[in-house]
Amino acid sequence: MKIVVDAMGGDYAPKNVIAGVVEAIKEFDVQIVLTGVKEQIENELKLYHYPAGRIEIVHTDEVVGMDEPATVTIRKKRNSSISVGLRLLKEQGYDAFISAGNTGAVVAAATFNLGMLPGVSRPAIGLVIPTLKGVAFIIDVGANADPKPEHLCQSGKMSKAYMNAVLGVQNPTVGLVNIGEEEGKGTEFQKESYRLMSESISTFIGNIEPNEIYKGKSDCIICGGFVGNVILKVSEGLMEASSILIKREIKKSPVALLGAFLMKKKLTHIKKLADYSEYGGAPLLGVNGIVMISHGRSSPKAIKNAIRASIREIEHKILDVMAKEVSAS
Repeated sequence: MKIVVDAMGGDYAPKNVIAGVVEAIKEFDVQIVLTGVKEQIENELKLYHYPAGRIEIVHTDEVVGMDEPATVTIRKKRNSSISVGLRLLKEQGYDAFISAGNTGAVVAAATFNLGMLPGVSRPAIGLVIPTLKGVAFIIDVGANADPKPEHLCQSGKMSKAYMNAVLGVQNPTVGLVNIGEEEGKGTEFQKESYRLMSESISTFIGNIEPNEIYKGKSDCIICGGFVGNVILKVSEGLMEASSILIKREIKKSPVALLGAFLMKKKLTHIKKLADYSEYGGAPLLGVNGIVMISHGRSSPKAIKNAIRASIREIEHKILDVMAKEVSAS
């Protein structure tokens, strides 16, 4: 299989991207195509020993900045590492595209260049998150900030297919984020979304409140991109703040320091569960191609794991599975 990686995407590109790619080709049976400024890519690759035949470079002379408008990839920078990479994915012989770059630009370029899966009208970004019962899949976390009820229903079907095919969860439950559990709660948008999902998703369990997300009440958690992005960023901020507070309090007491030392292995395990780099990236679902969006601050480990996650999607033919699920009801 051949995976295209945006070498210029992210806060620490191309350094972290190249390091992660090199780790990946040593661990996985995969060919990598790097899109970006050839000279910069080659300078980074010189630092590593790797099977040269497993990495190909496609030069692009434009790079999309993290703060540029989402539409820049389709209006101005058609020769950017993002745009070129997604056009390659449309060609036969390329299996997936990964970028830690400008999320909005990736979503816009993927939608424009790849089109949508049959039965899906808007893309959505999903994310695997840890819960008290294992993991859950939350969607959408930023692709579509102003969705219609039918878009949430489509996200529910796609997430159900993803959890089953890629993560191996049998008959995954689907829940709708709302301000209360009762069917009549929320705005007319929420009520209509509830109605559509209850009529067409057999494992729909109704509304779930935000405080229940990490308890594992539902395997799939459905919301609009605005709400999902807020949930994601509040969660990230809470984890960072909690870590700082815990360290601050531990340092105040020799007994607490001893306890932390004795619990080091368990604390490391908890930190690993909450570490986004363990999951690698967030799949962009709904477009007619396998696209993985990684965090802008992705480490080499995160890039390697994004490649691993993409391989898993390819092996499980996720596009076919989602198309079948969406059209089934």
